[in-house]
Amino acid sequence: MGETNTDDLSPAQDAWSRPDIPLHALAMLKNEREGITPDEAGKIGPISTINQLEEDGIPLAYVGDVVGTGSSRKSATNSVLWHMGDDIPYVPNKRQGGVVLGGKIAPIFFNTVEDSGALPIECPVDDLNTGDVITIKPYEGKIVNQAGEVVSEFELKTEVLLDEVQAGGRIPLIIGRSLTENARQALDLGPSEVFRRPVDPHDSGKGFTLAQKMVGHACGVDGIRPGTYCEPRMSTVGSQDTTGPMTRDELKELACLGFSADFVLQTFCHTAAYPKPVDIDTQHSLPDFMTTRGGVSLRPGDGIIHSWMNRMLLPDQVGTGGDSHTRFPLGISFPAGSGLVAFGAALGVIPLDMPESVLVRFTGEMQPGITLRDLVNAIPYAALQRGLLTVEKKGKKNVYNGRILEIEGLPNLTVEQAFELSDASAERSAGGCTIALSEESVAEYLRSNIVMLRWMIDNGYEDARTLERRARAMEAWLENPSLLRADADAEYAEVIEINMSEITEPLLACPNDPDDVKPLSEVAGRKIDEVFIGSCMTNIGHFRAAAQLLDAAGGVIPTRLWIAPPTKMDEHQLMEEGVYNIYAASGARTEMPGCSLCMGNQARIAPGSTAVSTSTRNFPNRLGQGADVFLASAELAAVASVMGKLPTVAEYMDYAKRIDSMSADIYRYLNFDQMADFVESAERGKQVAVQFQEAS
Repeated sequence: MGETNTDDLSPAQDAWSRPDIPLHALAMLKNEREGITPDEAGKIGPISTINQLEEDGIPLAYVGDVVGTGSSRKSATNSVLWHMGDDIPYVPNKRQGGVVLGGKIAPIFFNTVEDSGALPIECPVDDLNTGDVITIKPYEGKIVNQAGEVVSEFELKTEVLLDEVQAGGRIPLIIGRSLTENARQALDLGPSEVFRRPVDPHDSGKGFTLAQKMVGHACGVDGIRPGTYCEPRMSTVGSQDTTGPMTRDELKELACLGFSADFVLQTFCHTAAYPKPVDIDTQHSLPDFMTTRGGVSLRPGDGIIHSWMNRMLLPDQVGTGGDSHTRFPLGISFPAGSGLVAFGAALGVIPLDMPESVLVRFTGEMQPGITLRDLVNAIPYAALQRGLLTVEKKGKKNVYNGRILEIEGLPNLTVEQAFELSDASAERSAGGCTIALSEESVAEYLRSNIVMLRWMIDNGYEDARTLERRARAMEAWLENPSLLRADADAEYAEVIEINMSEITEPLLACPNDPDDVKPLSEVAGRKIDEVFIGSCMTNIGHFRAAAQLLDAAGGVIPTRLWIAPPTKMDEHQLMEEGVYNIYAASGARTEMPGCSLCMGNQARIAPGSTAVSTSTRNFPNRLGQGADVFLASAELAAVASVMGKLPTVAEYMDYAKRIDSMSADIYRYLNFDQMADFVESAERGKQVAVQFQEAS
């Protein structure tokens, strides 16, 4: 059965049709794989097989060794439920209910399934095959076959799941339970005994981790123990353009006329470069929908949601977003599907069963030629070495799955650098991520971001009041800077130490699995056809470094090189520095700031090609049909683009020396408070905000 990721269930190339659930569901599993024969390969999934299985009237369950890894797109759940769920009375083109069984179920997908009224169960699936007739006994924790034999046993994540299925989803249950409680209070009645209640875990009396303190702060308490049900306040909520239309539909269902979350951001980074007519409609209509409710909307061509939203964050606060890479480098975020994102934006809280934490502690010193992307890949590599993670999907082990990844030992990273680590927690299937940073790093970032927010006001971005409110909150923090810290006696599900002094060569995620990490020496020499330097995993320093290597090589390179900076500010600065001239001389293809190749819904690399990419994921068929994709640093990607192959360690180090000697100049980040044009604009923006206040 292997792994089913959300690209399999909701292919990126069909993102345009996501709001039309019956149409989009036709593309589910459209790419042929073992055990799956689509009706029309690459276009229509195995619909005839599904119809045949449904002929006897027995409901279908979706089963896999690993299910739902990848993006947060609720469209993946919608597709499964369209084929295997139940009609909702008086609600056309949408279904709820159904069952998903998986050896491992990715946390965002798990939550989206339960939000949709389906029953997600993690259980052994080795003895389950397509076409088997089974009976699921949720109260007994057993699955039996037609002969009455037990083929799998399980324990529900929480007994409350049973209420959620009966209510048609987690959100209807929360709303219904709250209405019931308010009504009974008004009638002087005691608490209802109808609902199953979450059982709080035993309090060990130990200290709290950083994540537990952050969530506790958002709930008005010192900390939240793993396994505790809570509803943390949402400080920041993000929505991007391939999930935004679904979020809009969910907001309408909630009758939301104004956001309760303090800051809601809408972006257009996934469709701006190569929009379809339906994308143009979204780009025209969605900004007004969001800003009239107090949200902030970016514009097509501005760049990637995360690269912008990170600059709008407040320290130690909690948020969510409709993109699996909503992984705050400040505070903590719990990415979600569009339904939960709408709930968080509208009501200002989200439901959360507090996950356990895994501590990754970096020690030692970074070695010459080693980059942050190598440290990113060291996190799964260390777990592989200890047997805490396996590449094999059958009986999959993943110590990070569903847990919070908490990172220590790198306090002096800039926040831009820290995001490269927190961002990749998505590929670990972690529920969230925290990074312990210094107050100096955070303060430097906020000073820059205050200027950027007011520059946005001056440039006509809406909602101006929301932007100014966030700028003032940053100023308030700077007046009395302090950061939460983990307690020394905090408890973790696992502690993994990574000695940076022992990482002496680059680490790459190999085709086609972000968990399959190997040292460069094991894969050197592989011919490379295409290289992509871009995605939310990059910052301006990566593009300068790549340009230095291209310039040193001279002439047109033998590979097809794609360049896509994360924001329009990065693009402008690189142009000012003459970097784009180097790209042109090498024959590189420069893309509009945004996601570009990363999601696979816009331009794509050649079918069957081999590539090195700085993007987030390398799932099969994601960047190109039948392509093999290595995930590596921008520096290694640039070397591969010049050489047309993966270099040896010695060859790579020879190139890397040219960057190390100029590292202070190359790895400079955009500090808007030190850029005269931005400072002047911000002053004008501040005056505009004052006028708004006086008018209101």
